[in-house]
Amino acid sequence: MSQKQDERLPASYDPSEVEPKWQDQWVEDDTYAYPDERVDPDTVFSIDTPPPTVSGDLHMGHLYQFTLQDFVARFRRMYEDAVFFPFGYDDNGIASERLTERELGIRHQDFERREFQQKCREVCQDYEDAFTDDVQSLAISIDWANTYKTIAPNVQRASQLSFIDLYEKGREYRQRAPTIWCPDCETAISQVEQEDLDKHTKFNDIEFPLVEAGAEDSDRDGFTISTTRPELLPACVAVFVHPDDEDNQDLVGGTAEVPLFGQEVPIIEDERVDMETGSGVVMSCTFGDQTDIEWYQAHDLPLRIAIDESGTMTDLAGDYEGMTTEDAREAIIEDLDDAGSLVESRDHDHTVQVHERCETEVEYLVTEQWYVELLDKKDEYLDAGREMDWFPEKMYTRYQHWIEGLEWDWCISRQRDSGIPFPVWYCGDCGETILADKEDLPVEPIADDPPVDSCPECGGTDFEPEEDVFDTWATSSLTPLVNAGWDWDADSEEFTMERPELYQFDLRPQGHDIISFWLFHTVVKCYEHTGEVPFDSVMVNGMVLDENREAMSKSKGNVVRPEEVLEEFPVDAARFWAAGTSIGDDFPYKEGDLEAGERLLQKLWNASRLVDQLAPSEVDEPDEFAEVDRWLLAELDDLIESTTERFLDYEFSKARDELRSFFWNTFCDDYLEVAKQRLDDEDAPSTQYALTTAHRTFLKLFAPFLPHVTEELWQLRYDGGSIHTSDWPEARGFEADLAAGETAMDVISALRGYKSDNGLALNAELDEVDVYGTIDGFEAAIAQVMHVGDLTAHDETLEITTEVVDVDLDYSLVGPEYGSQVGDIEGAIASGDYEIDGDRLRAAGVELDNEMFEVVEERTFEGEGEMIEIEDAVVVVR
Repeated sequence: MSQKQDERLPASYDPSEVEPKWQDQWVEDDTYAYPDERVDPDTVFSIDTPPPTVSGDLHMGHLYQFTLQDFVARFRRMYEDAVFFPFGYDDNGIASERLTERELGIRHQDFERREFQQKCREVCQDYEDAFTDDVQSLAISIDWANTYKTIAPNVQRASQLSFIDLYEKGREYRQRAPTIWCPDCETAISQVEQEDLDKHTKFNDIEFPLVEAGAEDSDRDGFTISTTRPELLPACVAVFVHPDDEDNQDLVGGTAEVPLFGQEVPIIEDERVDMETGSGVVMSCTFGDQTDIEWYQAHDLPLRIAIDESGTMTDLAGDYEGMTTEDAREAIIEDLDDAGSLVESRDHDHTVQVHERCETEVEYLVTEQWYVELLDKKDEYLDAGREMDWFPEKMYTRYQHWIEGLEWDWCISRQRDSGIPFPVWYCGDCGETILADKEDLPVEPIADDPPVDSCPECGGTDFEPEEDVFDTWATSSLTPLVNAGWDWDADSEEFTMERPELYQFDLRPQGHDIISFWLFHTVVKCYEHTGEVPFDSVMVNGMVLDENREAMSKSKGNVVRPEEVLEEFPVDAARFWAAGTSIGDDFPYKEGDLEAGERLLQKLWNASRLVDQLAPSEVDEPDEFAEVDRWLLAELDDLIESTTERFLDYEFSKARDELRSFFWNTFCDDYLEVAKQRLDDEDAPSTQYALTTAHRTFLKLFAPFLPHVTEELWQLRYDGGSIHTSDWPEARGFEADLAAGETAMDVISALRGYKSDNGLALNAELDEVDVYGTIDGFEAAIAQVMHVGDLTAHDETLEITTEVVDVDLDYSLVGPEYGSQVGDIEGAIASGDYEIDGDRLRAAGVELDNEMFEVVEERTFEGEGEMIEIEDAVVVVR
């Protein structure tokens, strides 16, 4: 219902009552539901939302990222006809497994797989319910009927279909090879799941006995190797020297003995040796790092495994068997020292690779894993990335650098329980891989029978199920296909989509920290399955930092929780804060923007109350417009076009700031003051139409940023449904002299300031005002609102004289430099006996730099009255 003219909006706005009311109402009314019927693809805007894990609380990064996505969804819902804005949970894989172990105080190894998986589902469900409530409390306009979980049966089916399709296309393989391994999680991980960690350790100089030198004339008995990982000595298989290392060339071709462990190893030359680190002579162990793997493969070295899957020393380590790597490191250093083989042990800071889930230092083990082939198509994936529009454009560089730096194919198998199983069995006799039939998916090979009675290769009837599960990114990389309903049609024997209008998705919003995780893998999967990139555009946001621009973390104690913020500020104020930074940039959390957002809510409410008093909610367009009203409507047209363009380019901070500035300064401070005094019989239709049109427009333009207060005002004042399903405003084609109107508003502001400075009431009469500047058509409005008896506009420019009236000295600089001469300098300035030459001042025989003084000027004109200078005019009050 529209509000009756004799009613008024409440005197104040109470977000604590309004915000939860609308949050519940929007969900109850399915305000943001995607249409069930088939939709014209040209009228759809589809968003591929990131499925968060539920292993932690909602943090300010969630609030920021979700709100940015919501700006897009709310704008597009008004700008387009249909918006697909789903929500998902990434509830399979290591994150949910570790959450369950932590929450219940258990270990996954102590349960049968299905029993443990059920516990994971129950724990995740509780967290997801709470997370959903939190997201709804932020007014994120999700279509809650379109939610998904990465462990749900339909997603399991899609994930297993993806595996089978890539396998049949020759893009996957199983291989026993060096693998990046997390000893804490006891699973393989991919290159993308590693991150750098600065670590303090010891650099140990160890003397290796020389069994035989490479050069006959060598007279040394040994050489020194520097290492931070002496626990790898039992796995040492070679020693390497750089070909350009003249000091150590006599070693090449010889053999050395590994201290404590006794194995003899060859000394080989290789260009991959870092001559700047340590002694320049390097031991190669199977395996300590990526270079060890390269040497192992290039030089056909033997394999010595000294560390097992749990990070424990193996029997190859002799007396150190069963120790953790850390304990073995300390014991070996002590024994090397006792044996006289430890030359020096010194403090050392370096960067190590750790698993991003648990921050455990990774190892390199030889295991059998499944891989998606990537390295042969790096150029294609780079080209695929160029097909998408990047906002901001600079983020493509991160995508590019990740691909160019790839050294491994994508390891997609994990040795865990919580995850989607590989749809694979192996022949017990010949090892042949047996894939599930597409029609049977999803399957659990541990519990289900293979689709054949005998091996098609050898006829064997004994089958072993694959026990590994997919890497979680192998599933979450399919979100565009999952949401589009990608599936195998057995009748047509081809892949189809239930909602083809969604694909390609219009937008992928995400943080820059998971470009290498989620974005890259999604491009790979979708490109391989469909031959197309999955998105038209990518919007990449930055991270929220603390006020000192440091990353928020529990260990630092600098985490700001959304619930703490929202106890003090309205949700709309938090959303105003979220719009304050250019996308892609990391930025510090500061309360200033929240306070500014809260003030804006009250300003919008108070201005709405005034409009409600001055104009009805429905006004017919008049035949004639007063010039000031036409000017406002023309300015509003420009604002609509600019704001629309900003939203289309994901420039939310610019849209927010321009919109707030126009509303607060031009509309509230200037135009409303004019309108209040112009609603006589002659001006009423024109001014009331401008007021109501502007107000409706402001509510719509603010709606993506401030959904609660705009909905409340819309429902109280105007007919129709939710503002968030109304049409985005369009420019109406009003034309006016915008420059003259802006100058007129500046004149009004200047006269208002003049009255305030002189202790005059705003309705006090001014006898005579001259304006030197273009205000054609606005003279009457200025005179009326500022109560000017005689206002004259002049085309000519007022002649103004500028003269120096004083020079201020900076005594903190002049005093120490000139001491007793300061008095003479002051006297010369007072008598006018000085000269200013550019940025120098000469007085009393000395010359001062421009930092030492400031010139005080006075601008005057010939004639009576007080002169006020504004940007494009001069005002004289008499």
